[in-house]
Amino acid sequence: MAPMTNTKPTDIHSAFEEIIETFDLLGDWDQRYQYLIELGEALPPMPEALKTEENWVKPCMSTVHVHAEPVPGAPDRVRFVGDCDTPIIKGVLALLIDLFSNRTLDEIGRIDVDDLFKRLRLEEHLSPSRHVGIYAIVDKMRERAAAVMGGA
Repeated sequence: MAPMTNTKPTDIHSAFEEIIETFDLLGDWDQRYQYLIELGEALPPMPEALKTEENWVKPCMSTVHVHAEPVPGAPDRVRFVGDCDTPIIKGVLALLIDLFSNRTLDEIGRIDVDDLFKRLRLEEHLSPSRHVGIYAIVDKMRERAAAVMGGA
């Protein structure tokens, strides 16, 4: 199964349903973990110059960096790049980058990650520390998007 790529703006509901449908097709959690690992492996490399203090997700036990920048030709939209040293979390990061990229600040603010994670049943299958780290990634993505778009 090919990793998702959000190359054009889609509505949040459609993006959610695509993610849920993909995970539902995979069946058991071994397959879902493998898919997350594949998503992480497919994540484009993050330039070392972007691995800065301001892009570092400090509350995460893994080493995670997330950078936001305006989308060329669509300055009201944000795109993200990121990296992580843990395969599963890197896969979740890739999923979040796909979901959050090519969106406005308002759209990013309205993304209900609680609902997504509940529907994916991530909470049931990730340790509490990883769960906290994932929410820290979401918070950092929103913070960096607001900073780059002048909303912070």
